[in-house]
Amino acid sequence: MRVNSNTVRDPRRWWILAALCLALLVLVIDNTVLNLAIPSLNQEMGATPSDIQWIIDAYVLAFAGLLLTAGSLSDKYGRRRLLVIGLILFGGASLLAVLVTEPWQLIGARFLMGVGGSLVMPSTLSILMTVFADEAERRKAMAAWSAVALVGMVSGPTLGGFMLEHYWWGSIFLLNVPVAAVAVVAALVLMPETRSPARSIDPVGVVLSIVGLTAAVYVVIEREWNLPVIALAVVSLAAFVVWERRRAEPMLPLHLFASRNFSGASFSILLMSFGAGAVMLMLTQYLQFVLGYGEMQAGLAMLPYAVAAAVFNGVGAGLGRRLGNRVLIGAGLLLMAGGFVVMALTTGYLPLLTGLVIMGMGGGLAGPSAYASLMGAIPVDHAGVGSALNDTVQQVGMALSIAVLGSVLAGRYTAEMPAGLPAAARESIGGAHALGLTEAADAAFTSAMHLGAWVGAAFCVAAALLAVSVLRPAAPVAVPEPAKV
Repeated sequence: MRVNSNTVRDPRRWWILAALCLALLVLVIDNTVLNLAIPSLNQEMGATPSDIQWIIDAYVLAFAGLLLTAGSLSDKYGRRRLLVIGLILFGGASLLAVLVTEPWQLIGARFLMGVGGSLVMPSTLSILMTVFADEAERRKAMAAWSAVALVGMVSGPTLGGFMLEHYWWGSIFLLNVPVAAVAVVAALVLMPETRSPARSIDPVGVVLSIVGLTAAVYVVIEREWNLPVIALAVVSLAAFVVWERRRAEPMLPLHLFASRNFSGASFSILLMSFGAGAVMLMLTQYLQFVLGYGEMQAGLAMLPYAVAAAVFNGVGAGLGRRLGNRVLIGAGLLLMAGGFVVMALTTGYLPLLTGLVIMGMGGGLAGPSAYASLMGAIPVDHAGVGSALNDTVQQVGMALSIAVLGSVLAGRYTAEMPAGLPAAARESIGGAHALGLTEAADAAFTSAMHLGAWVGAAFCVAAALLAVSVLRPAAPVAVPEPAKV
């Protein structure tokens, strides 16, 4: 979208972007730190592999199930208001997580954090859309927004690793509290309130979307053919689609999917998230268990990926208007696939480093263009729910990846372990290390990681082909010339 040179721009817009990035940062730090804490949770809390799965997925369940509702409410009642409420809830739940002593208590705290995160995430991108009306500035803002997520991937593991090495596992959640508090103050001081007051609330759509999405994610997480829950998910989501199509003011404007750019970007992101989601979780365990890195060292080992992605975010933002979203998304996804192939064919940190850098370069090129293509197709009045839909697609892809690929990788690990070993050793690498069966466990886990890398490469290639075949250049918007005097 191009704007007239006479359009009034908020002089605080770059400060507002900084505040939005800070709000995003607290969510990213939390998720990346938790992956590093898995060995500590095994040892200090006595969490089983099932507990670990639910500590991770309880957040995803609440987050993905409530995103569309949160985005719709933010459009109606105020995007800044929902952002602040979400940050307060997220920070408060993080403080609760510090105090828990049992796995089930941590699962509950993570669920509350997911509720808070569902209010925060769509508000960050929707506020960005309303503040940055100029296409060039919006692309730069989205690149910065993406880069901050990568900064969180570095700072989270690094700070979290320091806390885990010097304190107990619960200290990692203390990182969220001051960041959330500063983000709340920045939001109240800097951000204007934006909303679409003419829109009405759709209570039927809210209930159907929450029930349908939550049931669907639950089925994926449980990895079982739970027919009643599957039926509930299918019926609720089908009823949601039928209901939304009949409403004059739908909660989710389904006509967005008629846009090739919106649909192409959405499904490309879904495939990319599915291919990469479980692999990043797997890498943190590979670094700590197989290579023997400490928590902080494992966090620093991921630094090159984030640096490469952050640098190429800026490169992608600069090339976006000249090459177009389709070219950058396709090229970036193919680069990511190349990084996965390197990881699938090698062992040890130096080859892994090469693969991570290539992946970071590809993600940096593809990310801002994918967001620009998707969000550019969304009317500003639907910025909140449109942003939430983008987040939902990513979260569903991640949840599917952790559940489906997690099961495949766990099966490969078990199959590679020698028969006759204790069940604890055959179920997880942490259990095998605790029993002293390190050599067999490391070989089995490396084999599983190579399989996961091949799967990640395949899905990135599929996402690239989809993007290239579906996406189209945005239609230019005519800007009237100033009247001659």
